[in-house]
Amino acid sequence: MKAGLVREAGKKDNSAGRIPMVYDLMPAAGYFVGVNPEMDCLALAASDFCGNLITEKIRVPYTYENTPENLEQMAKIINDFIATLPYAKEEILQICVNVAERVYPFEGNAYNMFTFLEDSLASRLTKLVKIPVCIENDTRSMTFAEFIKGRSKGLKNVIFANVCWGLAIGIIVDGKPYYGKSGYSGEFGHMTAYNNNIICHCGKIGCIETEVSGRALKRKLTEKILNGKTSILSDKVLNQKEELTLKDLLEAIDKEDVLSLATLQTIADELGKQLAGVINIFNPEMLVIGGEMSVTGDYLTLPVRMGIKKFSLNIMNEDSQIVTSSFISDS
Repeated sequence: MKAGLVREAGKKDNSAGRIPMVYDLMPAAGYFVGVNPEMDCLALAASDFCGNLITEKIRVPYTYENTPENLEQMAKIINDFIATLPYAKEEILQICVNVAERVYPFEGNAYNMFTFLEDSLASRLTKLVKIPVCIENDTRSMTFAEFIKGRSKGLKNVIFANVCWGLAIGIIVDGKPYYGKSGYSGEFGHMTAYNNNIICHCGKIGCIETEVSGRALKRKLTEKILNGKTSILSDKVLNQKEELTLKDLLEAIDKEDVLSLATLQTIADELGKQLAGVINIFNPEMLVIGGEMSVTGDYLTLPVRMGIKKFSLNIMNEDSQIVTSSFISDS
């Protein structure tokens, strides 16, 4: 209490013995900033010591390049965001950069980002923004956010499926995030499951992600349109005006484009089948479906539930609640 980290929150009624005093964290004891590099932008958010969102700025234009100038641009965007916050820079305890790839969280590096650096990405950004920086995998960050403030709060064993342009899972075991030896755990999308001769962006052939992901949705939908099927995205594909983005695909689904919905269902069926194996291995209390594609709601989750019910052991799936993320709009 003297350090200003906790405060009294009253007394808890207790019929047996002395009435205990309850304490909780002080929201203003410190602040945190999260940074999400996405395909063509940065998303930034600030929270207090209790994890409550204070403000956010999404879709700040930014395209990653493996250059010193690009790293400085990222640092400038972070510094500009911090300058808008209603408290002193010195009150920010840490900045977490959440990367959609394999990371070395204990070393502060991302596997494929800013590879020219001789020191770690975390230490270089710390020098540029003058606040301690850590590097974390985006799926693990989503998993932890759900664990402390969302649907899985208070549970001990949880799986979070991040269904977006790619596919990964976050794992909570005995109330703690599971990292594995070096921090690479959760690469569910890169398990080999198909004899489809499709090269994944990781370089392997037949990964789950080649059939279950935003990339797979784009490929499958594009193939159907080129083979004569009709969609509201047909003009963009046939005239090669520009590459389809995940935003295009999700908007088509939201507009109930029949071809997009049918293609999504194919992917959701496969996702349920593959997640059934995860249920069988981990026996979680809860499976949370999150990521950008979770905005499709029942179009995604109903086939997933059916697939899990069909392909997992009943004694296992009866233990597991299947829910969508509390933070769908923030995915």
